Amino acid sequence: MKTIKRRHELKQEHTWDLTRLFKTEADYEKALNEVLEKINNFKQTYENNLTSPQVISESIKDYDDISRNLSYVSSYASLNISVDQTNEQNVMRSGVLGSNFGKISKDLAFYGSSLEMLDEETLLKVRDLSPLNVGFINKVLKQKKHALKPEINQALSEFSQVFSAPYRNYDKFKFADMTFNEFTVHNEKHPLSFTLFENEWEYDVNHDVRRKAYESFYDTLKLYENGLANNYQTHVLTEKAYANLKGFDSVIDYLLYDQDVTRDMYDRQIDVIMDKLSEPMRKYARLLKRIHGLEEMTYADLKIAIDHEFEPTITIEESEKYMMEGLKVLGDDYLEMVEKSFKERWIDFPQNLGKSTGGFCSSPYQKGSYILLNWNNKMDETFVLAHELGHAGHFYFAGKHQNYFDNRPSLYFIEAPSTMNELLMGEYLKSQSNDLRFKRWVLSSLVARTYYHNMVTHLLEATYQREVYRYVDEKKPLSASVLKSLKLKALKDFWKDDVVIPDYAGLTWMRQPHYFMGLYPYTYSAGLTIATAVVKKVNEGKLDIERWKDVLRAGGTKNPLELAKMVDVDLSTKQPLLDTISYVSDMVDEIERITNILEGK
Repeated sequence: MKTIKRRHELKQEHTWDLTRLFKTEADYEKALNEVLEKINNFKQTYENNLTSPQVISESIKDYDDISRNLSYVSSYASLNISVDQTNEQNVMRSGVLGSNFGKISKDLAFYGSSLEMLDEETLLKVRDLSPLNVGFINKVLKQKKHALKPEINQALSEFSQVFSAPYRNYDKFKFADMTFNEFTVHNEKHPLSFTLFENEWEYDVNHDVRRKAYESFYDTLKLYENGLANNYQTHVLTEKAYANLKGFDSVIDYLLYDQDVTRDMYDRQIDVIMDKLSEPMRKYARLLKRIHGLEEMTYADLKIAIDHEFEPTITIEESEKYMMEGLKVLGDDYLEMVEKSFKERWIDFPQNLGKSTGGFCSSPYQKGSYILLNWNNKMDETFVLAHELGHAGHFYFAGKHQNYFDNRPSLYFIEAPSTMNELLMGEYLKSQSNDLRFKRWVLSSLVARTYYHNMVTHLLEATYQREVYRYVDEKKPLSASVLKSLKLKALKDFWKDDVVIPDYAGLTWMRQPHYFMGLYPYTYSAGLTIATAVVKKVNEGKLDIERWKDVLRAGGTKNPLELAKMVDVDLSTKQPLLDTISYVSDMVDEIERITNILEGK
């Protein structure tokens, strides 16, 4: 029987080291109190006193200090609870910080709105006074076009904790309230949890066990669908209210505004992939059906390995060698970051009870990164780790060359460095063996993990999310049954008749927190589109890798179109998308060719 350990049972060297943020809990509490005092002083000093360019410039310097230190205490609390939501101290710490954030939001509400009320001439003078001011003031000038009056901002700040509650509620439902019963197959009982399902059972080679795990997992989700649907509706209606207040015609336009992305870029990403990627991915599904001798291909079969008897394994200890070799093409300065990530314990490898599912990378400014994984000892974890190290490398380089305000690029671009690393890892693994089964495993990992995850799973989330916002804009109700039907439609439109989509699959929207993060889902495919174009250019000798690292160093100083142009990728057309889909199609064809050889056809 598969079991999952508690946090205290793990090897410390396999977990991340939060002392890089604060040595002790007392240090954290001291830092929190200090930043709260700084915020109080900031309010007293600058409220109703932003009267000259010099004073405003000094306020930006102080705001930078507050923002950085606030991010450190926030990261410490969120990272602790992300690895163990069963720990009462973690829950209490997070709760206390959340309560403080209500006051913080209220105390700082005056600042942005006061700056947005200033005339453009004054703001331009402030921008010229310091390099720190440039990006910050440019954002103020942009927001000025949709600025709310200070008294409205102040009133809204009183509700900050209320407006952010749906995301917290979702996590509580998912990690604290949901209880999964064991499921039985052929008289053998199997444990079930969110983590076990998403890291083990979804991929299980036994078709009866896997399909029963799906049914049992979704039976539990169904118990919570009405509450979670109401929670999600509250979130999107809040976004709609903000869109209305700020003068946007739609929620989507409002959410795209901060991403520096046009509606055309957003819609093209979804429409082209739904139209053109469906066929090669359905061909891959048909190939899985053939290889595994399935009578029908179902939703529960889409993540099975193409060759389950050839699934290389890898230990946590071995992972460093693969990262150092697989990412070598990025240069010595990049490998220095990779080496630090292991030596300084940036990575939290093992699964444990109460740990967040999936993986992520959090990068507090100039403090290194924190990478959460749920390691399962399978070789495809090299792609996951390379992906998260891509985020770490991005902010490692950006943090060295940009100030706090200019550190992060648009959300549209955020997944490009991470997916770039996945593709580089794939290129490295392919070079390590001429064995056809190994080559097929690498190619299928790229198709079934990298491209499926980013351009199918998350793109179908984006398709569903776009329809949800259309309902909101048209003032249509969003009941649990409506949300389920919208998700089912997105799945069926993509997989058509090649995959049986059961009714329970419509509850898949309940599995992702991305819907509480704005227009995040579509950005995975956007980033991978850029990454595919760059890797192809590097492989063909058409791009010096230093130009890619210049993109990483640029941080948030350019918009997505400008960043892509730095490496000769034109996002104003659909060509990069079509090239990426062709790249995937070619891999599927190669997997089929190798399979025919291995089967003697």
